[in-house]
Amino acid sequence: MADLDRYRVTLTTRGAVVMQGAWSNRETGQRKFRSWIGSYGSIPGARITLAEQAADESWRELEAWPDSAA
Repeated sequence: MADLDRYRVTLTTRGAVVMQGAWSNRETGQRKFRSWIGSYGSIPGARITLAEQAADESWRELEAWPDSAA
């Protein structure tokens, strides 16, 4: 599996994807995840996730803000 775009940050609101970004480096993905919380966390209903793509091409959530989907 190529590692290009292996880590994905997703911003959703009310269940709809607002924007996504993907990076090959986990540290970059984590930095963007934290940055997006600061930039977009005040949007009503915002949920921000960091996920990693597995070898079978499925996505595994690594971090989420807020911690649980309310």
